[in-house]
Amino acid sequence: MKKFLALVTTITCVLGLTACGSTETISDYQQTKLDYAEQLATANVIPAVMNFNEQEPDAKWFDTYTYDEIAYLLEAQYGIKMGGYIMDKACDSFSSGIEEMGGIVEVGEATATIDDDTIIVKVDITGSIKNAEAEVIVSNDMFMEVESVALNTISTTGELMAKAGLNTLVGMGTVFIMLIIIMFIISAFKFIAPIEKYFADRKAAKARKDAPVVEETAAVSEDTTDYADDTELVAVIAAAIASYEGTSSTDGFVVRSIRKISRR
Repeated sequence: MKKFLALVTTITCVLGLTACGSTETISDYQQTKLDYAEQLATANVIPAVMNFNEQEPDAKWFDTYTYDEIAYLLEAQYGIKMGGYIMDKACDSFSSGIEEMGGIVEVGEATATIDDDTIIVKVDITGSIKNAEAEVIVSNDMFMEVESVALNTISTTGELMAKAGLNTLVGMGTVFIMLIIIMFIISAFKFIAPIEKYFADRKAAKARKDAPVVEETAAVSEDTTDYADDTELVAVIAAAIASYEGTSSTDGFVVRSIRKISRR
C-alpha cells in the first residue's frame, strides 16, 4: 500500500512539474502586439465593418469597386490592412448576425490570444435580443494584417436544449424508419420462396413434357437409319405380300417400315 501511495505521489508531482513547465512566457514585443490587436479590433475593424454594412444598400461598395480598391480605401480611411474579399465576407457575417441579435447595443471588451502565426481577438457584443461575439483574426507579424472577421451569435440555454432535442429526435426518427424498412424487407422473404418454387415447378414440367418427344424422334430416326437403304429386304417382303394377296405386282402398296417381331 505504501509503495502504491508513493507511486501516485510521484506521478502527481511529475504532472505538476510538466504543467508548470508548459506555461509560455510572452515577451514585451508580443504583449505589445496583443494590445494593439485588441485596440485595432474594437476601434478600427468592427466600426469599419459596421459602416460598410450600413452603407452597402446605397453605396454598393462591392459592385462599384474591386477588392483591391476596397483594400486601398480601408487602409486610407480606417488604417486597416485588410483585403476587399475579407471585408465582403465580414459584411455578410455581420448582416446576418445583427439581424439575429436585433441590433447592436454595445461593443464590450476585447481579449487577444496568440495562436501560432495569428492573433485571435474576441470582442463581446451586446444585442437587444441576444448577445454575440465578434472574432477578428490578425497576422502575428509586424504588418498586423486582418485575415478574418466574423460575428457569432451566442445561443441561450433554452435554444441549445431545443437544438439538442431536435437533433435527438431526428436521429431517433431516422433509426426507427430504417428499422421499419428492414422489417418490411425481412417480412417479404416469405413470398420469395413460393415464387421460386412456382418457377422451378414450371421448368420441371416443361422438361418432362419435352422429354418423350425427343425419345420418339430418336426412335424414328433410328428405324430410318437401320432400314432406309436395305432395298433388297424391302423388295423380298413386298413380293411376299403381293403373293399373299394374289397379285403379281407390288404397285398397289408401299413398304414404309420394317420392324422385328418378338417370337416369345
